[in-house]
Amino acid sequence: MQKQTGMGASLLLFPIAGALAFTGLAPVSLYLLGFTQGGITAGSTAATLMSTSAVAGGGGIAAGGLVATLQSAGVLGFSCLAKTAVAGIGAALGLGAATISPL
Repeated sequence: MQKQTGMGASLLLFPIAGALAFTGLAPVSLYLLGFTQGGITAGSTAATLMSTSAVAGGGGIAAGGLVATLQSAGVLGFSCLAKTAVAGIGAALGLGAATISPL
């Protein structure tokens, strides 16, 4: 019977790596989607979401809706609560990866 030596380390390191990666990549992802400090980038995914949201909302963008929230995060950055939530998602995915990892 073969002993798994790295499983304990994986269960610790993968969630930490996931939390750090997600926290660092979230602002970059918003920028790449088109949610920037200067507003929504023309022709971007953000512009498509904004257009779809405006059509569905009868011509306006709902305050507190998805597009408004993402644009706010693109301009102001993430709040402490949002960073915690993003880190938690990354940690959960990291833990999931650790359980299926061959390490």
